[in-house]
Amino acid sequence: MSLLETIKRAGMDAVSAANPVELLFGTVTGTAPLEVALSQRLTLDEDFLVIPESLTPAELTIGGTVYPLRKGLAAGDRVALLQMQGGGKFLLLDKVVSG
Repeated sequence: MSLLETIKRAGMDAVSAANPVELLFGTVTGTAPLEVALSQRLTLDEDFLVIPESLTPAELTIGGTVYPLRKGLAAGDRVALLQMQGGGKFLLLDKVVSG
């Protein structure tokens, strides 16, 4: 590898490392399947979302009685997301309750 190629590669790596993720906010528009609107023109479906367990519904059944542990996401919920480097995947962080 030539010196020029090494310098170019180092510069590209520095730019990539400076902006590895971007914080975004969106609104849940559907839950089956999950869809999140980032703007009027951009809606993400489950293929683009990394969904943590804490945002999925969970329930516990004891003696035939079902107890909800987590509600999960609902249409209209505001959410915070991280856009991963390259832009192909978005990590759902949590619901946003104010701001």
